[in-house]
Amino acid sequence: MFSGAHVILYTPDAEADRTFLKDVVGFDHVDAGEGWLIFGLPPAEVAVHPAAGEPKHELYLMCDDITGTLTTLEDRGATISRPISDQGWGLLAAVRMPSGAELPLYEPRHPTAHGLSP
Repeated sequence: MFSGAHVILYTPDAEADRTFLKDVVGFDHVDAGEGWLIFGLPPAEVAVHPAAGEPKHELYLMCDDITGTLTTLEDRGATISRPISDQGWGLLAAVRMPSGAELPLYEPRHPTAHGLSP
């Protein structure tokens, strides 16, 4: 029924963050016209968590080796904004995008669904 998911990041400096995703993170992309880049993502999954307050959405990039991923991103010019923290169910960290927004990274320690087909 569905062919994919489209994620939108709202940012105060979209051009700089697009360049970051292209050059530092290394995502493949298409140009939708006039330099408007749309990035391909690795397989994804969605989880639904309870919320006591206002509903919100979050995006985490998953990786198999968060330490190696952070090293690669730092070598390409990224700044680590949140060092690795062990949450028990996974390792979390984040890098800072040029706009100042954080891009969280996640190494899960639980079964994942991101390779399953819909």
